[in-house]
Amino acid sequence: MLNKIDFYIIKKFLGTFFYAIALIISISIVFDISEKIDDFMSKDVPLKAIVFDYYLNFIPYFANLFSGLFTFIAVIYFTSKLAYNTEIIAILCSGVSYNRLMRPYMVGAAVIVLFSYMLGNYVIPPANKKRVDFSNMYIWTKKVGTERNIHRQIEPGIFVYIDSYNPSTDAGYKFTIEKFVDRKLVSKLSANSIKWDREKKTWVASDYSIRTIDGYTEKITTGNEIDTLLNMVPEDYQIIENVVETMTLPTLNEAISTLKLRGVNTIDYEIEKHKRRSGPFSAFILTIIGVSLASRKIKGGIGFHLGLGLLLSFSYILFMQVTTVFATSALLAPWLAMWIPNIIYGVLAFYLYRRAAK
Repeated sequence: MLNKIDFYIIKKFLGTFFYAIALIISISIVFDISEKIDDFMSKDVPLKAIVFDYYLNFIPYFANLFSGLFTFIAVIYFTSKLAYNTEIIAILCSGVSYNRLMRPYMVGAAVIVLFSYMLGNYVIPPANKKRVDFSNMYIWTKKVGTERNIHRQIEPGIFVYIDSYNPSTDAGYKFTIEKFVDRKLVSKLSANSIKWDREKKTWVASDYSIRTIDGYTEKITTGNEIDTLLNMVPEDYQIIENVVETMTLPTLNEAISTLKLRGVNTIDYEIEKHKRRSGPFSAFILTIIGVSLASRKIKGGIGFHLGLGLLLSFSYILFMQVTTVFATSALLAPWLAMWIPNIIYGVLAFYLYRRAAK
């Protein structure tokens, strides 16, 4: 059960955390407005769109982005004040153990973990979509890339090959589709080109030939054009920047399964998925480290604690970026790369906690 001291610590913890987040968001908005004000004015962007489509969706993104950093800073700041006001000494002298003292901190950290998890997986992705759409419409041109030498499995046993694809015309060239049953080729369609018909919602193959195999019997059919119903759309062959950030967790899991079926590299998707899981969990680890460092008086005061907290926070963020590069380069599994910083800093947290408890 929680008592008055617990609620006092939780109130201080969460109050400092949300105050710090509000402060950094306010500063970020000011800097962002100063950077984009010329674009807003030159392109006559409506004020309503700026406020509701961009900055209203800008807030949850940055709140979650800095949540780990400001969890640490909040713990360091208010715990140092408790220590230098001898409040922690008074609490421990009243018979409260160090383990019991950690309970309200863990409750506060759990609130932040839940807050960050829900934001990152369900609130921020739709907000990011509106923010990215606003930027594509008013700030910069939407960047879309295409693939070459495309090999995909669009359904179990059905494989397609496209030499090149032009997104402006929704047309692919040197197209082949093969169907296998029990690992045996039963039909193959080859065409010089294939084009998406937006009215019929079908692909039209031009200058095609169809080879049908039934045991030892083969049949070849040729023609100028034929409509094909394929489990793919033009968007499957476009590479849109930041699209992963606009997916909720269920959509992200579905995209990973679909892309794996098609034989597409899913590293970026898996990195995002595991980052959304490991990121919120780091609040527990950073809270333990913060309390262990700031719960005793040392020479240098609150300033030293804050400086040390910032150093450890930025080292954690830097380490996360390094492991992300290893995952992108396929040197580490995405789940391992995203959890390695938590594992290492978890060991550090355990060491500092054991030392502080003595």
